[in-house]
Amino acid sequence: MAVKSGHITYLQRSWMLYAMLALPMAFFLLFRYVPMTNIVTAFKDYNIFQGVWSEGSPWVGFKWFERAFASRNFWLAMRNTLMLNFLDLIVGFPAPIILALLLNELIFKKFKKVTQTIVYLPHFLSWIIVSSIATRLLAPSTGVVNIYLTSTFGIEPIDFLMDKTKWVMTYIVFGVWKEMGWGTIIYLAAITGINPELYEAAEVDGAGRWRKLWHVTLPGIRATIVILLIMNVGRILGIELDRPYTMANRVVMEVADVLSTLVYRVGIRSFQFSLTAAIGLFQSVICVIFLVAANTLAKKFGERGIW
Repeated sequence: MAVKSGHITYLQRSWMLYAMLALPMAFFLLFRYVPMTNIVTAFKDYNIFQGVWSEGSPWVGFKWFERAFASRNFWLAMRNTLMLNFLDLIVGFPAPIILALLLNELIFKKFKKVTQTIVYLPHFLSWIIVSSIATRLLAPSTGVVNIYLTSTFGIEPIDFLMDKTKWVMTYIVFGVWKEMGWGTIIYLAAITGINPELYEAAEVDGAGRWRKLWHVTLPGIRATIVILLIMNVGRILGIELDRPYTMANRVVMEVADVLSTLVYRVGIRSFQFSLTAAIGLFQSVICVIFLVAANTLAKKFGERGIW
């Protein structure tokens, strides 16, 4: 009986220790990490010197949302965000899948490893470096691309970074080049999880490499493709600052000004933090809606989805 009592005492002490560790962590996550302050800021006239919970930051309801929705720059930035992210999804999403399938078909392992290393490297470059590379390559008079086009085909230099349509194409191409290799890691890992016996059975049935790729490899990674597609659709209104900010210029701002650059320019640099919080909250809500819709649609087509 004493052993049992001692065992209970040990469990009680263990639970007390866990509670002592868990409660401060839960308090920190709930009140410090979770961005509750940012949500509140969107509904207040925030005064940075007095704090969000003080009387100097009064409640204003949906004032900042109305101001954002009444601004032409907001809708222009939203249009550009949707356009660039949609083009990224159409062009950039299939690229790592195709590259992973091609790498998987390589016979020589050393050449495959060298190729993988080379295509991974652009991911580790910052967008400042990538935009500098784009400027050097695509400059009208001194860029390597224009020098080649002029000397080989005799055409006039093309200003890729000053024309709006060509700037969008350049933005998408460099985005695919930078992230395509890194995205293949997940798909190559999914391919290695396919049962080799399926390939052997396909060979017995007389399937060639193309048939095995179409009927074995692609169905084997379909679940991974669907999950990543859902996650990309969920980020359709979210866009990082560094990519459009470093590649844009004043000439193409009509297509290059996105929500992140608008928040930085109008909200942060002008100290309108409540406006920034309102736009950020709007982005988050729309992204959640797209995520839930994409997940629901995937389940209706028989896929597992994220949850």
